[in-house]
Amino acid sequence: MIDIRDIEATAKRLEGTAVRTPLLRNHALDAAAGGTVLVKPECLQVTGSFKIRGAYNFLSQLTPEEAQRGVVAFSSGNHAQGVAAAGAMLGVHTAIVMPEDAPRAKLENTRRLGGEVITYDRYTGDREAIARDLANERGAVVVPSYDHDYIIAGQGTVGLEIARQCQELGVSPDHVLVCCGGGGLVSGSAVALKHHFPDAKVHSVEPEEFDDTARSLRSGKHEHVADSARSICDALQAHTPGKLTFDIMKRLLSEGLTVSDDEVRGAMRFAFQNLKLVVEPGGAAALAALLAHKLDTAGKTTVVVVSGGNVDKELYAEIQRSG
Repeated sequence: MIDIRDIEATAKRLEGTAVRTPLLRNHALDAAAGGTVLVKPECLQVTGSFKIRGAYNFLSQLTPEEAQRGVVAFSSGNHAQGVAAAGAMLGVHTAIVMPEDAPRAKLENTRRLGGEVITYDRYTGDREAIARDLANERGAVVVPSYDHDYIIAGQGTVGLEIARQCQELGVSPDHVLVCCGGGGLVSGSAVALKHHFPDAKVHSVEPEEFDDTARSLRSGKHEHVADSARSICDALQAHTPGKLTFDIMKRLLSEGLTVSDDEVRGAMRFAFQNLKLVVEPGGAAALAALLAHKLDTAGKTTVVVVSGGNVDKELYAEIQRSG
């Protein structure tokens, strides 16, 4: 299990690469929660999501021989962009296995950043097997989307920044809500947050049909999502928690929360209308949990991580119109 020293070392490695995103406060959001809400907008991060943190941390520690052979990743889109961007910065060839129905913006941005995109059917294909086969063929290194110490430590810098920013503001968070797919962001952030604020409750937030982390936290073992599961949150469709991430989550996380697609749409509209932020469905899950009162925030200080803003303009416009 990584510790605070790993995350602090990673934060130094990311200086000048990742943006130190702010903590935002909004009167309408405070009123909705009945308390103090601080929003961490990773939608303003390099490539539009937190994923550059873990990707750069991983690629920057390749040996010269590994860097020359390149890397292979698998991703629904945000990790893809993070890996492609890190590869461009470090001069490493990147190949990314992505669902053919991934948001067009994510596919196009990954290619624009220099990534070689290999598409597959997310409902019938095995992206990890495709990536492993390709890596073996090329002698490349596989860059996992969440279940690796370098990735977890990179994403954990979000929690480290939150902790330091809360200290600067003189506040102690009661709850921290974090969008969750495979668990890299919430597990890494929990390590940093619980080090600085042991009493803070860190919650994973998932789509209702992709509630494997919430159920796994309750049962204490890896639970799986049905193959028939569907959600608008393309970035949060892991079918079971990672091995490394779950080892951390079951030690440090409080209750896992879930949200409906309609609640996510409402959060995206709220973010646009009140926070002036463009947020993708998966990036809005934690905000949706707060706005839908999935836990008691009255009189408390709650931090919400908005994890990404990469959404196709047609879908975004449709969601804004439908409210």
